Amino acid sequence: MSKKIILITGASSGFGRITAEALARAGHTVYASMRDVAGRNATDAAEMTRLSASERIDLRPLELDVQSEASTEAAIEALIAESGRIDVLVHNAGHMMFGPAEAFTPEQFAQQYDVNVLGTQRVNRAALPHMRAAKQGLLVWVSSSSSAGGTPPYLSPYFAAKAAMDALAVQYARELSRWGIETSIVVPGAFTKGTNHFAHSGRPADDARLAEYEAGPYKDFGEQVQKAFAEIVPDDADVGGVAKGIVDIVDMPFGTRPFRFHYDPTQDGADVGFAVLDRLRAEMLHRVGLSDLLKPVTLA
Repeated sequence: MSKKIILITGASSGFGRITAEALARAGHTVYASMRDVAGRNATDAAEMTRLSASERIDLRPLELDVQSEASTEAAIEALIAESGRIDVLVHNAGHMMFGPAEAFTPEQFAQQYDVNVLGTQRVNRAALPHMRAAKQGLLVWVSSSSSAGGTPPYLSPYFAAKAAMDALAVQYARELSRWGIETSIVVPGAFTKGTNHFAHSGRPADDARLAEYEAGPYKDFGEQVQKAFAEIVPDDADVGGVAKGIVDIVDMPFGTRPFRFHYDPTQDGADVGFAVLDRLRAEMLHRVGLSDLLKPVTLA
């Protein structure tokens, strides 16, 4: 296993925080990026710095707001200036919204896309020139089982954005393979413990529409959905399995990494759904003579 220079977005908490620490403990240099390092996330950044010193691992908090092109470019420039290269980019930053779709404004939907989809595009545009110049690299995308598995209601903005991000990840994989850049898409299932997704989720801005749902046949439906979620998640479901999966992927030899990795204790069927989708997409590339795009080439 060679030491990698890794950038992970949205690393202040949840999957991102756990994965950043796991990768650093595995011997890599990890830039744990988050927005507002000097403000709202100052405590998280300080904790990481202390952990890095106490465990003698290389975990470096980094200011990066995926919703800002200037912030994203400055972060990549700082990383390159310090370490000289970027080997692995983990797209993890995301935000959840919970409530009836109709009660969210179009601007709220746009905000979900901005974080979960456009954010990855900003980071890619800043980081990929360095990977392409090196003729090697790995992109890890943290997707969602909702994009091909069972989906409960009241999470429409999040699910729609995650589906778009997954589609973007697939296209990028084809467009980067000839540059020697590999792609792995990590597909977590539902977790009601171990992350702050539900605790920090956004709510609809249109209170009047929300009130109509609460006064009608969907009264208390939000609580019903969350209770149903909690009941299907096994008690031993460990979000650390996602981090371990990412560590394993990073440590695999080039060309052997899985295109998708599923970690879904609830078994919502996404593994079956994606197996069909990915097979259909691969068959189309075979038909048109572009099957070489399914595997990254060795250039470095």
